[in-house]
Amino acid sequence: MTQDTATAVLPPTTAAPKIGFVSLGCPKALTDSELILTQLRAEGYDTSKTFQGADLVIVNTCGFIDDAVKESLDTIGEALAENGKVIVTGCLGAKAGEGGGNLVQQVHPKVLAVTGPHATNEVMDAVHLHVPKPHDPFIDLVPAAGVKLTPRHYAYLKISEGCNHRCSFCIIPSMRGDLVSRPIGDVLGEAQRLFESGVKELLVISQDTSAYGVDVKYRTGFWDGKPVKTRMLDMVQALGEMAERHGAWVRLHYVYPYPHVDDVVPLMAEGKLLPYLDVPFQHAHPDVLKRMKRPANGEKNLERILRWRELCPEIVIRSTFIAGFPGETEAEFEYLLDFLREAEIDRAGCFAYSPVEGASANELAGALPDEVRQERQARFMAVAEEVSIQKLKRRVGATMQVLVDSAPALGRKGGVGRSYADAPEIDGTVKLLPPEKASKTLKVGEFTRARIVGVQGHDLIGMPI
Repeated sequence: MTQDTATAVLPPTTAAPKIGFVSLGCPKALTDSELILTQLRAEGYDTSKTFQGADLVIVNTCGFIDDAVKESLDTIGEALAENGKVIVTGCLGAKAGEGGGNLVQQVHPKVLAVTGPHATNEVMDAVHLHVPKPHDPFIDLVPAAGVKLTPRHYAYLKISEGCNHRCSFCIIPSMRGDLVSRPIGDVLGEAQRLFESGVKELLVISQDTSAYGVDVKYRTGFWDGKPVKTRMLDMVQALGEMAERHGAWVRLHYVYPYPHVDDVVPLMAEGKLLPYLDVPFQHAHPDVLKRMKRPANGEKNLERILRWRELCPEIVIRSTFIAGFPGETEAEFEYLLDFLREAEIDRAGCFAYSPVEGASANELAGALPDEVRQERQARFMAVAEEVSIQKLKRRVGATMQVLVDSAPALGRKGGVGRSYADAPEIDGTVKLLPPEKASKTLKVGEFTRARIVGVQGHDLIGMPI
């Protein structure tokens, strides 16, 4: 065969279809986005963060509070204006509008398709309909750990979907359904692939991490040829052992303060898990918690925190709260502030209560004026900052392990990292100074030791050693 003949029989090269992608909302939505992106790449599509030049745009939405709904609807409108071909997925896609119709389709009738959350198959069906999939069996398009939207050195691991609680301010169960726990073998298998791909921090997420396995009655599954119960304690034990082998961290989020969490805290004291718990308390006064239909009360929460600190003195507690809930009296709000001080919550966020369409809290008596809600949120955050900074000051002089997130010029001009007390994007950071030793370098995704020399707002200042 001559060279000219060989050239003639080669198939023409065509650019792969490009799908624009926007991911809004919480880490649980982010993992849904990663699943869709992984499937797109597996089928040969290119992906992009921009609308222009894309053959189609997917917007993964959030619908939890009014501001998130507005952001999602605005983003859909932007995508329609700049591109014209838009598929909508995520929590807002499951939200009803006036008269019971779909809210997204009522506001943006030109969208091509709308699905709810965790709907990878439905999204891909819509993509196939409007942009037929390419096929190239000779190219390996997907890394073993899948496509990730986070930096290479940390990743979210979603262990379940949905929630069995019916909190009066929340509509998530109506959008995501009741609790459905992933099989334990699938969870641990994904964790193994992530660690092997270089992940140094695994963030466990769900709507209710403490309830993992309740829906399947803690059924026994299998991992690495061994039986493992579908239960929080067994899962985090296995994750901790796996992380230890890879020199990595495991961080727990959305942990409800059930009694069995006490059994997990000793693993933190032993260094198997990060001594960090993200616990959504929402309030402290028993009457407010009752109106919220929360599965706990303030006094028991305080007792539980004190117990955790006995078991693991280094434990850091972060939480979110709501100020100005319907019927909240000044005395009940002051009770919340006293709880914040007594519990010494390390990292606290606060929302001024905002009515969410479809939430039963809308029917409660005693709705507070917006200015009162905003004022209480501001007072809460002032106390939260005071508590947090006092606790941060106690770390000055300590040496901490820091995971490096940013290190220009190998850290010769300093960098930014996080200690065990800092989850990405929601907590503070450790601002790393230029190393004193010329031979000392910093590298993104690796650990360094740092001596804490100061506090700056919600951040620590550290000298790499």
